[in-house]
Amino acid sequence: MLCNLIKFKQMKRIFYILLLIGPICISSFAQQKQLTLEQAVLRQRSEFGPKTISNFEWKIGSSTYTFIESDKLLEVDPTNGKSGEILNLNEFNSVLKTSGLPEIKRLSGRWISKDILQVFSMPYFVFYNSASKQVVRRLKVIDNSANWDISPDNSKLAYTINNNLYLIDDKDNITNITNDNNTGIVNGQSVHRNEFGITKGIFWSPKSNLVAYYRMDETMVTDYPLVDITQRIGTVENIKYPMAGMKSHEVTLNVYSVITGKTITIKTGEPKEQYLTNIAWSPDEQFIYIAVLNREQNHMKLNQYSAATGDFVATLFEEMDNEYVEPQKPIVFMPQDPSLFIWESRRDGWNHLYLYKTNGELVKQLTKGQWEVNDIVGVDAKKGLVYITSTMESPIEKHLYSVSIKNGNIVKLTEGEGTHSPRISSDFKYFVDFYSSISIPNQVNLYSTNGKIKRNLVTAQNPYEGYEIPLPSFVTLKANDGTTLYGRIIKPSNFDSTKKYPVVVYVYGGPHSQLVTNSWMGGSRLWESYMANKGFILFTLDNRGTPNRGADFEQMIHRNLGKQEIADQLVGVDYLKSLNYVDSKRIGVHGWSYGGFMTISLMLKASDQFKVGVAGGPVTDWRFYEIMYGERYMDTPDENPEGYKNADLKNFVKNLKGDLLIIHDDMDKTVVMQHSLTLIHEFIKSGVQVDFFVYPQHDHNVMGKDRVHLIDKIIRYFEDNL
Repeated sequence: MLCNLIKFKQMKRIFYILLLIGPICISSFAQQKQLTLEQAVLRQRSEFGPKTISNFEWKIGSSTYTFIESDKLLEVDPTNGKSGEILNLNEFNSVLKTSGLPEIKRLSGRWISKDILQVFSMPYFVFYNSASKQVVRRLKVIDNSANWDISPDNSKLAYTINNNLYLIDDKDNITNITNDNNTGIVNGQSVHRNEFGITKGIFWSPKSNLVAYYRMDETMVTDYPLVDITQRIGTVENIKYPMAGMKSHEVTLNVYSVITGKTITIKTGEPKEQYLTNIAWSPDEQFIYIAVLNREQNHMKLNQYSAATGDFVATLFEEMDNEYVEPQKPIVFMPQDPSLFIWESRRDGWNHLYLYKTNGELVKQLTKGQWEVNDIVGVDAKKGLVYITSTMESPIEKHLYSVSIKNGNIVKLTEGEGTHSPRISSDFKYFVDFYSSISIPNQVNLYSTNGKIKRNLVTAQNPYEGYEIPLPSFVTLKANDGTTLYGRIIKPSNFDSTKKYPVVVYVYGGPHSQLVTNSWMGGSRLWESYMANKGFILFTLDNRGTPNRGADFEQMIHRNLGKQEIADQLVGVDYLKSLNYVDSKRIGVHGWSYGGFMTISLMLKASDQFKVGVAGGPVTDWRFYEIMYGERYMDTPDENPEGYKNADLKNFVKNLKGDLLIIHDDMDKTVVMQHSLTLIHEFIKSGVQVDFFVYPQHDHNVMGKDRVHLIDKIIRYFEDNL
C-alpha cells in the first residue's frame, strides 16, 4: 500500500510537471523561425532559391540534355527519361592535371557541339571532348583582361585590356588589333552607355574570319570628377559623362580581318553623333547590318554595309515615331535561307515580328495583337515555325508559343498561369520549361513540341517552409481613364485585419523595369517580406512608363517625367486608404534610381499623401542625366524647357511636409551625386530639413555585405518616423 501510494504521488507530480512544460514544448516545436536581415538581403538565392535543375543544357545537335548533380554531369534521353553519367569532377580534374591545366572546384560548362563541352578553368577556357575524354583545345585568359569573346570556331579569344583590343589563339599567340594611346579612345567595349540593348563591343563573324568592334571617341565629352578617398589625399577619378543637351561621344564600327591583319571602318557617315545599334553579320560574312538611330531617337534606318570595304550598300527600311524609336535586338536570319530575316519592332504600337527579304522587301507581319513579343526562342526552318515568348495571356505573365511563318497560326505550348522560361532543343523536338507563379516556387517540366510528351522533372517545395515569411498577393486597379494597373501587396505574417498598419510603397516606375510579375513571390525581394514582418504593409504598383504594356502605355510619360507616374501611383494610394486595416496617415515611399526620382517627386508633389520617404541614387534634375536615356524620354533642355522645369525637384522643395532620407553612393557613375547635393543645397537655402546618408566606394547601388547596412538603414528610418 505504502509503495503504491508513493508511486501514485510521484506520478501525480510528473503529471503536474508535464502540464506545466507541455505547452512550452508544443509551442517550441510549432514556432516558426524568424528570418535574419542577412538572410533576407544576401541569401535569397543561395539559401532560399527554389529547387531546380542545376546547369541544365541541351546538347547541340542532339535531343538529349545534361545537368549536374553531386559533382556529376548526367545525360538524359527525353524519350524515356533514362540518365547516365558522362563525367564527374574527379575524372575531369584528372584529365586537366594530365593536360597541365589547373583543377576546378565545381563542375560546370556549356555544350558548343554534340561532344564538345566548354569549361572555364581559370586562367583558361577549356574545350573537352566527352567522347574521347580529352582536352582538345584551350584558350588562355590574360591577366587584367576583360570583355572576353570566343570566336565561333573556338580557335581565338578576343579581349580588351584598358582601352585596346587584342586576340589570342590556342597557341598563345597574341595580336594587337588596336594600339590607341589616348585613353579617350575606347575599343571593343559596350557603347552608348548600354542603351538600345547594347551589352558588348566585340562581334565575331559567323565563320570566325572577321571581328567587328566598336571604337568610341570620348575625347570631346566633358570630364566629370569623382573622388577616390582610399588615398591619404583624395584623388580625382574623371569619367566621361555626356549630359542631356551637351556634346556626345562619337562611335564607329571597325572590322579586323584575321586572315589579312587589316582593319577597315564601316562608313556610317554623318552626323557623327548618332547611335550604331543592333549589330548583325550576314551568314556569308559579306555584309554587316546596323540599326542606325539619330541622336533625336525618332528616326531609325536599318542599313547594310560591305564587310570587305565598309561601303554603304543600302537602307533596307526606316522607322519613325513622334515620341521615340528604340531598337533593342539585331535581325535574326532564317536558317537555311539567308535571304530572309526577322525584325522586332513596335511600329504598330506593340512589339511584334516582321519577316523581311534582304533587299528590304517586307514579306509579312508574323505576329499581331495588343500584346508584346518578349523573345525569339528559336526558329525551326524545316517546319516553318518561330518559337517565341510573349505577354499574350497577360502583361504580368510570359508563355511559350509557336508561330507559323506560312499562315501566322499561333499555338500556346506552356501550361499554367505564371512566368515561363523555356529552353528548346536544337532539333526543336522538345523543350524544358522552368516555370513559377506567385504561389509556385518552381516547376520544371519536359514537353515535346508536338504535345505528345509531358514529364515533370522538378516540383519545388516552398523554400521558406519553417520560416515566418508572408506571401504576397496581387491587386488589379483602374486608373482614372480606365487603364488597368497591376499591384502587389505584402502583409505581415501575423496580420490582424482589426489593426491599423503603416504602409511603405516600394516604387520604381520607369521604363525597362516591371516590378509586378506573376512569378514566385510576385517578383518581390525577400527583404520586402522581412520588412513586412516588422509591422508594415509593403505595396508596389507598375505605373504608366513601365514595360510590356505597349507603346502608348510606356510613351505616356514622354517629355513629362514624373507626371503620369505620380497620377497612377496615387490610384494605388487611394486603394490603400480604402482598406480598413491601413493607417492612412502613415504611408511612406521608397525607391532607387528612377524609383528615387519617384520617391522624392511623390514626397514633394503629393506631400499630403506621404509621411516618410527614403530615396536612393535619385535623379533630381534631368539636365544632369546622360544623353542616351535622358533625351529619349525628355528631349533636350532647349527643346523641352517646360518639361525639364516640371521634373526639376529643386523647384518643389518647400512642399516637403514629412521626413525624407536621401541616400547616394559617392562613386555613382550612373546618377552622379550632383543630383542629391544640388537638391540638398536647395533644401538648406529654403530652410527645409532633410536627411542624407552616403555609401563610400559604391557605384549606383550598394552591393555585397554593405547592402545589409543599407536595408537596415532604410527599415530603421521608417520605424523611427512612420
